[in-house]
Amino acid sequence: MSRPRIVIVGAGFAGYRTARTLSRLTRHQADITLLNPTDYFLYLPLLPQVAAGILEPRRVSVSLSGTLPHVRLVLGEADGIDLDGHTVHYSGPEGEEGTLPFDRLVLAAGSVNKLLPVPGVAEHAHGFRGLPEALYLRDHVTRQVELAAAAKDRAECAARCTFVVVGAGYTGTEVAAHGAMYTDAQVRRHPMRTGMRPRWMLLDVAPRVLPEMDERLSRTAGRVLRQRGVDVRMGTSVKEATHDGVLLTDGSTVDTRTLVWCVGVRPDPLVESLGLPLERGRLLVDSHLRVPGRPEVFACGDVAAVPDLNQPGQYTPMTAQHAWRHGKVCAQNVAASLGVGRRRAYRHRDMGFVVDLGGAKAAANPLGLPMSGPGAGAVTRGYHLAAMPGNRVRVAADWLLDAVLPRQAVQLGLVRSWSVPLESASPEVARVPGRPERARRAGTGTGERDAVDPGAERAGEERSEEQPPGGHSRDRPSGEPAKNQPGGEPARNQPGGEPAKNQPHAEPREEQPHGSRSGSTRASGTPRRAAETAGPPARGTRKPRKTSGTSGATRSANPAAPSGPTRSADGPADPGPEPPADQPPPGPDIAPGPVKRTDGRAAEGDS
Repeated sequence: MSRPRIVIVGAGFAGYRTARTLSRLTRHQADITLLNPTDYFLYLPLLPQVAAGILEPRRVSVSLSGTLPHVRLVLGEADGIDLDGHTVHYSGPEGEEGTLPFDRLVLAAGSVNKLLPVPGVAEHAHGFRGLPEALYLRDHVTRQVELAAAAKDRAECAARCTFVVVGAGYTGTEVAAHGAMYTDAQVRRHPMRTGMRPRWMLLDVAPRVLPEMDERLSRTAGRVLRQRGVDVRMGTSVKEATHDGVLLTDGSTVDTRTLVWCVGVRPDPLVESLGLPLERGRLLVDSHLRVPGRPEVFACGDVAAVPDLNQPGQYTPMTAQHAWRHGKVCAQNVAASLGVGRRRAYRHRDMGFVVDLGGAKAAANPLGLPMSGPGAGAVTRGYHLAAMPGNRVRVAADWLLDAVLPRQAVQLGLVRSWSVPLESASPEVARVPGRPERARRAGTGTGERDAVDPGAERAGEERSEEQPPGGHSRDRPSGEPAKNQPGGEPARNQPGGEPAKNQPHAEPREEQPHGSRSGSTRASGTPRRAAETAGPPARGTRKPRKTSGTSGATRSANPAAPSGPTRSADGPADPGPEPPADQPPPGPDIAPGPVKRTDGRAAEGDS
């Protein structure tokens, strides 16, 4: 008799704990497969310390294969589940597709950034749910302080060194607290010419900071923030966001280049495609974390609405503490369904909460005992070390080094603004050129696809953090793409939008013309990948299409436009329009484009 097959979707707090506990309970009598887009478990509570330069990214990333030796790891994202066929369809990191059959299914896909219908937020704000977003924020804040220090104009300096965080919950409070310490340390070593200091703002519609905690702890956190110069504004939020600033609900305007969105999370949209009963986007389960009517399907963590037996009629909140405990109970009940052990109902006891405010400051109430000051800081860090499933020695070493050595305030530029859009169904994975976008399978076993995630719809509109609204870099002619940006954009000196030679993904396949979207349906059961360009194209550009019967020849995407000269191997290409005289040189993170000549001939090295 074959061994039962268990598939776990997601390796967050709930999924990781389920896999680890199941591996111990089943004693190699079941095939356990863990489907996750990354090969690590991310310890989210310490993510603000990564953005502040205290911890290195790998310190909060626990290897899945290294800590789950008897669990098969499959890299990919679930884009459809056929409950009747007992299969999970997934897409791999390089565009490959696969299917995982299961006898027991555990849904622990976690959560994504929560969006609100605020104009401009999706275009100009960034969330804080994964390592790519933390690395981007660290680079961005460092760059803004450096640019502000070099600016001669006081208005520009003030805008660049103003940082707005929306959401005064756990994440937003810690980001503002650590961010203020990080920028103050930068300015102490390299004072600004204008004599200004960085300014952090924390906004929330709630009446106080950390509204879900005890009021005494809330007052402690608010006092620490204000002592560090953080402008805490309760009962206030963002009404509109632009590239140059935000309009607040109290009518005031704040000039800023940084907007961090920490208003909360929502369940992963994967569960919406199952056609099962939901409770505010979460999958309804019983007290044993089993989906009613589907005895082979379990759910835990942020995607599951688990009844709170201590408060009838309520559901457990979406916190890491509950997700971690869900995982253990879920694993025990899955094993019980296979004849190992007995079922357990999920019942929790509040162990308290801890909030790290940076340095020796923290707010904590372990076992209901409110604490503040250095004592709370020691309890908070001790709790994190005990809760982490790995890397404890490395984390403690980084804390020790941070206490005796200055932080390295450098920007690596590895994560660009367009790589971490707020509207993303996969905040744990940075968007990179050439990686197909995540798409969801709609329905159950129908084979039809839902539209791609909202972030894919804006792929052509994303800009770097230095671009104003409209999609064009400053001082650059309208509609002209950035020079030599990665992702297969047309080069400046190529007429008709012709792609550069030897550039990947520049030529479309003949059987698939550009412009097709992945929102169309498919009759077969195989998922169809969303068509994505190799990078964020600039507005106003069109992809070339092959003319029938002519190999390698291109034409303008606009049939009404006059046909321009084409590049050939026998002669140089038209150098194209000259840039304006006052155009500044490219920034340090943009490779310079080809050299322009004014005599109509191609520059040396321009093939």
